[in-house]
Amino acid sequence: MNVGSAAMETFNYFNYFTEIEEYFWRKRGAHLLVSPLDWAILETWQHAAIPISAVQKGIDRAFESYQRSKRGQSGRQLKSLAYCVEAVMDAADEEKEAAAGAGPAVEHTESVKEQFSREELARHFARNSTALVEAAEKLVAQPELAAKFRDSAERLAAMLSLIEISGEPDLEDLERRLTIIEEKLVIAMAAAANDELLLGLARDLDRQLAPYRRKMTPGQLQDLERRYKQKRLFEQFRVPRLSLFYLK
Repeated sequence: MNVGSAAMETFNYFNYFTEIEEYFWRKRGAHLLVSPLDWAILETWQHAAIPISAVQKGIDRAFESYQRSKRGQSGRQLKSLAYCVEAVMDAADEEKEAAAGAGPAVEHTESVKEQFSREELARHFARNSTALVEAAEKLVAQPELAAKFRDSAERLAAMLSLIEISGEPDLEDLERRLTIIEEKLVIAMAAAANDELLLGLARDLDRQLAPYRRKMTPGQLQDLERRYKQKRLFEQFRVPRLSLFYLK
């Protein structure tokens, strides 16, 4: 996880995806499902510690630009966050420059540890542990991957003790542990996926990104491609995302 404590204090850390998703819905004027590509873009922004305020500012600018374009004037709807990438990165750079010249940041009193109750955390871990076991049961022809799923389910169940101990649960530590489990799952799923599936994912991403590639740097494209592949693998094998960012 690539977010420092200073960045965490500037926005509602574990509600990052939800707040941006809902803001995009409001701008678009329709409560439509966010695509796998959009989720991958959200993950690249979260991983880069881009504040929600910068994302919202970039989305606003992208919509203004789109409305002036031929597509926007023809009434066609802006459907993907990919159109907003360049504007969001520009807004993030502006906020970073402004913060550098503003002196020490004002400390915020709200703690990320107050965002989830023990009950919510326990349900999240238990639900995902059960889902991993169920996914493993469907992999009759792939016993090695099924064993990885069951091992991950056991590790999640064991982590429940970290929630039940006295004092506030350490969400940052829980997230680090979940990230390690997820990364090992991705490696296992990628190894188990056949070439046809991986080729199909690559072609699908290329098709979706074609109109937006010029708006992204090579580094952004590489990170986005990696995260898109990860998201689609989780979907393909019916495995839930374990991160607290996905705790609704």
